[in-house]
Formats: sequence, C-alpha cells, structure tokens
Amino acid sequence: MLKPPSVTIPIIKSSSFDFLNQLKQNNNRDWFAANKEIFQKEQAVIESFAQALLNLLNTHDVIETPSGKKSLYRIYRDTRFSTNKTPYKSHWSGRFSRAGKQRRGGYYFHIEQGNTFVAGGFFGPNPADLKLIRDDIAFDPTPVRNILNSESFTTSFQMLRGEQLKTTPKGFPADHEAIDLLRYKQFLLKQSFTDEQVLSPDFLNFASQGFKNMRPFFDYMSEVLSTDINGLAI
Repeated sequence: MLKPPSVTIPIIKSSSFDFLNQLKQNNNRDWFAANKEIFQKEQAVIESFAQALLNLLNTHDVIETPSGKKSLYRIYRDTRFSTNKTPYKSHWSGRFSRAGKQRRGGYYFHIEQGNTFVAGGFFGPNPADLKLIRDDIAFDPTPVRNILNSESFTTSFQMLRGEQLKTTPKGFPADHEAIDLLRYKQFLLKQSFTDEQVLSPDFLNFASQGFKNMRPFFDYMSEVLSTDINGLAI
C-alpha cells in the first residue's frame, strides 16, 4: 500500500528576521543590490508560507486571491508622498481578498521581528457603508456585542480596534446605549504573535486560526452591508 506523500510545513526562519534587521540598518539601494540573492531566497520562503496560508484559508472561507505569491506586497516603498524616503520596507506582508461581492472584509498578515500579527476588517468604509453599519448597531447592538464578547474573539483580538470619532456621530443621540460602537470609523481586528510563535512549526496554524476567528464578525458585517431590512440582497 502506497503511503501518501509527506507535506512539508513552511516555517518562517530566523534568517528572514536577520535579513529584515540588516535591511533596517542598511536601507539603501547599493546594499540591497549587493544582497539581492539573499532577498530572493528569503522572499521564496515567505511566498511558500503565504501559499500554505492561502490553502488553509480556503478550507474555511472562499478567497479570490489566486496564489500566495500574488498576495504579497512589494518590498519597495512608495516614497512619493512620504517624508520617509528609505526605499525598502523592513517587514514582509500580504493580503487575501474574499471572493464575491457578498463576502466583505479582508485578511492581512505582517511578519517582522517583535511586531508580527494578522489583521483584518474594514479600514475605510465609504459613507454609505458606514451609515448602514451604524444604523444596524443603533437598531440592535446585541448581535455585534455578542461577537465582540465571545471567547474566541477576546482571546484572539482582545477588542475591536480602529479610528473613532471624539464626538457623537451625526444623527445619533449622545446617550445611545451603543455610542461606544457608533463612534467607530474603522472596524479592525488584530492578533499579535511572539517571535517564538512565529518561528515555530505551529505558526501557520496560528495565523489560519486567527483568520478563522474573524469570520463571525465578517459574517455579521457582510449581512449588514449586502442585505436590506428584509434580508434581501442589495
């Protein structure tokens, strides 16, 4: 009887951190050109990790991003409108898009020594979407509070994050029972990891589980943003 082929689990290596740390100290084109082969070697490790993460994501969601390689952001910085003119990023990162207009929200991963995390949510809702979200929360905040207070949410993300108004949003009373939620302009989830976790064989599953724990919040927001008051698609 033939044995199934063994599956190699992509592991983030300490050399990936080493390269980024050296890049922080030598963030210039000459150094990068001289170390281009090292960059390409480390980039291949991150591509392999991103592909494996995409494969796991597709076991509990439907992802539009076609490959791990396509998910990765370029290491080259856009310095046109920034006061920071260093040409390269000092982290690895990538983003996965959910498939279909009814699936809202997106997944992001960031790998950097001392600052590795997965994140997701709604970074810049347009005014129409923000109104739909606030109207639904104002009508009945219980569904979203149940999600935010659930064990899986608080264990992974602790709290909802994102920019908030300092004043009361227009059209809502200052004493509304959900005024703390109505002030949000962004709706972000973030789970951080230690360097030890990142370099372990379990990090792939840690990251995938973090994304999976975002789903109840994404499902709630998707329903709010893609159906009318009668539950019909809009």
